[in-house]
Amino acid sequence: MKQTKKHILTAIFLISAGLLNAQVSTNGSKEAFKTVEEISAIDFLMKGGVFLIPIALLLFYSTYVAVERFLYIRRMTAQKKEVIASINEILKSGSEQKIQNALNVASQDQTAFGSVIQEGIQSIGRPVSQIESNMEKVANIEISKMEKNLNHLGLIAGIAPTLGFIGTISGVIKIFYNISISENVSIGNISGGLYEKMISSGSGLIVGIIAFTAYHILNGIIDNYALAIQKINLEFVKLIDPKDGNKAK
Repeated sequence: MKQTKKHILTAIFLISAGLLNAQVSTNGSKEAFKTVEEISAIDFLMKGGVFLIPIALLLFYSTYVAVERFLYIRRMTAQKKEVIASINEILKSGSEQKIQNALNVASQDQTAFGSVIQEGIQSIGRPVSQIESNMEKVANIEISKMEKNLNHLGLIAGIAPTLGFIGTISGVIKIFYNISISENVSIGNISGGLYEKMISSGSGLIVGIIAFTAYHILNGIIDNYALAIQKINLEFVKLIDPKDGNKAK
């Protein structure tokens, strides 16, 4: 009877100990999960090291350049067909003041198209080849204005990922240096330090992709303008000299 009671007490003790260990383990898992959950995005990014500072600066600068250039290029490449149609009607009329009237209408178009058309109107009376040359020069000047600072985006597209890789490499070197000193080769030490350093590479790649994408999108808009202005130049030449315009066609 005593042995039976002893066995029962032992079993109760073991069950209680098992439940206690399970509860401690569950609480520990909850605390660990809670700790991971409480890490903010900024704290997570800051684990990437000091190389995130120049990468963040490049992100802000590339965003500023991309937005500023996009707004400028979109405004300058807006083609107002009604203005061009009005100029055509004025130049076809027999008015003595048709050139001045056409200039007045063209000056209202504060875009790259308006600047090129104004140069063409002012060059009326000169050889057609010279008119075409002058209009092309103005178009090239406008394109140069649109391309201002776009080369910076191209540089950032290459520099940002490189900075990220350098940050990761320097972090890995530190990890193995610490291992060589402490002689503690544990998965926790290696993986913990390595994931922190990989944040630098990931951030650099993201910034590089943003700059690369913005660079090519903006250049594509400029290329479309260059094609459109060539069509405008041809129409203008055909207007002032139909014979020469047909030859150019």
